[in-house]
Amino acid sequence: MAQAAITLENVSVELGGRLILEKVTCRIEKGCLTAVMGPNGAGKTTLLYAILGLLPYKGRIRFDAGGGSRPRIGYVPQKIDLDRGAPITVRDFLVSGLSRRPLWSGVNKNADESCKKALDRVGVLGVFKSPLGRISGGELQRVLLAQALLGDPEILILDEPAAAVDISGEALFCDLLEEVHNDLHLTTLLVTHDLSVVATHAHFVLCLNRVLICAGAAREVLTQDNLRRVFSPHVELFIHKNGGKDNPYRIGHGSPD
Repeated sequence: MAQAAITLENVSVELGGRLILEKVTCRIEKGCLTAVMGPNGAGKTTLLYAILGLLPYKGRIRFDAGGGSRPRIGYVPQKIDLDRGAPITVRDFLVSGLSRRPLWSGVNKNADESCKKALDRVGVLGVFKSPLGRISGGELQRVLLAQALLGDPEILILDEPAAAVDISGEALFCDLLEEVHNDLHLTTLLVTHDLSVVATHAHFVLCLNRVLICAGAAREVLTQDNLRRVFSPHVELFIHKNGGKDNPYRIGHGSPD
């Protein structure tokens, strides 16, 4: 069995008297890209917040790599509250997370170079001096990914990172994410609603709907029976005749073509 990066044991989260997660027990395998799926309100983001230490929970979350000490974690949120008119550049935004000094006191040259390297890694070095509020949604998501990579993370956690971009932009972002995951040998935990993304990129899948419905290798979990249990009795999983080995699935409703 592969080494676990994160182990959850009977993890429950209650907010405002409502049980959001109930006794979730699972493993996040080290070095794998694991997708978390489920309908709206299933507790996916709550699970990420518990792992990040942002919410109280019952049960146990153990980081198994590194003797159980907390690893370096990079986090990419679904969105950020952004004043589009604020006079802040992409450079300022990234550097502010690296330096303890205020920006007006000057920026260390090494911090500048680290930010440029991270932006180049995600393919948007050209926005380095651009106003943060004027870049596109796709560029902003790449900037947020660059910010997460600045801390040299061992674990990368993403909450529907491409939700604000169109389908083609989402595909490009997920291709980039897989490339970064492989190149940097990360453990990646990704929340997504897009089953095609899961089928194409994920090694393992966790299916949530308040409780853990099923978990395992993507090709084993993505069955019509499991999808009906998680989402709806009407969801269907079709096999692409010309999909190829990298994306043999199409997700839809109704009857296959």
